[in-house]
Amino acid sequence: MDIFFEILKFTLPSIFLLILCYMMLSNFMENEEKRRSYFLRKETQKSALPVRLQAYERLSLFLERISPERLLVRLHSTGLTSQQYQNLLVESIRNEFEHNVAQQIYVSEESWKLVVDAKSATVGIINNIARDFKPESDAMRLRKTILNRTMEIESFPTKRALRYLKAEVKKSF
Repeated sequence: MDIFFEILKFTLPSIFLLILCYMMLSNFMENEEKRRSYFLRKETQKSALPVRLQAYERLSLFLERISPERLLVRLHSTGLTSQQYQNLLVESIRNEFEHNVAQQIYVSEESWKLVVDAKSATVGIINNIARDFKPESDAMRLRKTILNRTMEIESFPTKRALRYLKAEVKKSF
């Protein structure tokens, strides 16, 4: 029995020390992995930040370009019917959108949703106003009506989305 207690006297502290070492090493390895992951994330963010900012810039430009006051100035209506002008406006918005669709990867879900909603709302407003005109009527009247009605809207969807994008970029700094 004395031999058993002698063996236990040396074995028990050794087992306790082994468990303690294991716990300390596993804790150290876990912290080391977290540290490496943090530095990797930090390095990735450093290189991704310019790309993300460029995405916000491109989406801001997109929203500015599809806002009716800018869109109507850029696309002239001379010699077109209201139907042709409506198609030209809608096609221009869709082309701009398709050109910038990849930017959704770099912005938040909420930002992208607001951009898509702004595009859809702008197309919807143009189509709703164009319904009041005969397809063969003069495009200049349609142009003036679109401009007047969009000026009446207090917070146009493109402006709301642009404000949100600006606020989100400010949060990043």
